[in-house]
Amino acid sequence: MRKLVLNQEAINRDLDGCWAVCAEAIQTILRREAYPHPYEALKALTRTGAGINEATIKEFIEELNVSEAVKAELRRITPHTYTGI
Repeated sequence: MRKLVLNQEAINRDLDGCWAVCAEAIQTILRREAYPHPYEALKALTRTGAGINEATIKEFIEELNVSEAVKAELRRITPHTYTGI
């Protein structure tokens, strides 16, 4: 029987480079909050060609016109914590 060995360092490195996956979670929360045109807001963020990273996601969140509680919820989303559920 073979044993599966995970390379946690490589997994973490890959996740750290995939902040764009957070856009789906952000969009879902914005829809829940009845934010106007959440898809278009995220589209503007994700299609700049400049790339998405932790700083760009956090800057985007801070510019949203939502409550501080919603912003706090959005700030907790990372590639490491988002499961797609």
